[in-house]
Amino acid sequence: MSKFDVVGIGNAMVDILSRCDDANLGTLDVDKGIMQLIDMPRAVDLYARIGPAKEISGGSAANTIAVIAALGGKTAYVGKVKDDQLGHIFAHDLRAQGAVYETPLAPSDAADETGRCIVLVTPDGERSMNTYLGVTEHLGPDDINEAQIADAKIIYLEGYRFDGPESHAAFAKAIKAAKAHGAMVSLTLSDPFCVERHRDAFRQMIVDGVDVLFSNRVELLSMYETEDFEVALTQASHEVKILACTHSEHGAHILSGGERWHAPADPVEIVDATGAGDAFAGAFLWALVREYPLEVCGRMGCVAASEMISHIGARPEANLKELFKARGLL
Repeated sequence: MSKFDVVGIGNAMVDILSRCDDANLGTLDVDKGIMQLIDMPRAVDLYARIGPAKEISGGSAANTIAVIAALGGKTAYVGKVKDDQLGHIFAHDLRAQGAVYETPLAPSDAADETGRCIVLVTPDGERSMNTYLGVTEHLGPDDINEAQIADAKIIYLEGYRFDGPESHAAFAKAIKAAKAHGAMVSLTLSDPFCVERHRDAFRQMIVDGVDVLFSNRVELLSMYETEDFEVALTQASHEVKILACTHSEHGAHILSGGERWHAPADPVEIVDATGAGDAFAGAFLWALVREYPLEVCGRMGCVAASEMISHIGARPEANLKELFKARGLL
């Protein structure tokens, strides 16, 4: 029996969430709806100019792991923080969710600080992310615990984590360990600009080692350099065992083995879109480990995503299992 359902690897971040209107985005020189990498001086300046904020442990893969843990899954997370205030906040919050977190802290005298993402949420629920990677950028092969990977049913790789000098080597080590012990490899593309930065490396990794690919429509179109969504879906489905592609209010498309299913979106008022894709992946993987039909995996993912966007913050606030039961999924 595997010790872990899913082990996630990603950018260990603390999310700083603040409401903002479109006009202020322009004043702050922030592009709407995407993730931008920033340095520490920009992070300090931006933080000083935003309105009231809420600090929550985040990071895409960490959010996914937190959802799986909230559902009762056995999880572990790999991501680097510093021995500083935000680093201890991150570690405490993730462990409090029920996840195992053992990645060694960067020392308190390290030049970089714990990463943080300043998320500006506009009235339409769209989030514009400004990410200072800090020490998480330096996650490398030495931080990958092969014994932990060997004890997982699935590993989950965060596309954002490809921004870093040793990231590709760290992912390669994790994939090799997973394959050697029969674990599935899942990857989320994370962001269209992330895809543009690393398209060739992503493509090689997908073809060589990815079993489950998570994406949204925009990311998939960017990945396969086409404006035809059906072409992108078809091409991706030929390269992985399972493709799960979200499509905003249109739900999600699941493709596997020449079959295709559509999971409708769960209607909800959008408060904050942060973490919707992370929640979808978490619920999907939790269900996949338990061998639910792929259509049900997709529907659970959509329910979890809707719960996430109904409030500020990228961690679940409602009982997801109760939501699944209410919709006849459990």
